[in-house]
Amino acid sequence: MTTLRKRKTYRMAVLRSLYGAVERNRPEVSGATLRDELRLPDEDLFAACSYLVGEGLITVDWTSHRTPATVSLTHEGIRFMEEEEESAAPTQGDQ
Repeated sequence: MTTLRKRKTYRMAVLRSLYGAVERNRPEVSGATLRDELRLPDEDLFAACSYLVGEGLITVDWTSHRTPATVSLTHEGIRFMEEEEESAAPTQGDQ
């Protein structure tokens, strides 16, 4: 069984990968590319994507085998990642 910490790590890895694709003008990523890039087993990728869909952060076109065919960030997902990026950046006083 995957721990809560791992599940959260997998979710953020999916979001980071998709956000990076958006920054490179790739609005969607194939599920196979995402799985290979992140080296996640199908069941963990399914769980991460299902959760993120439920949160409204990504959209997924599913295959008949419960694996993602294509995955993309929603507008809300992009905003979430922008907030993450801003909160991780040092403020002017920290430089």
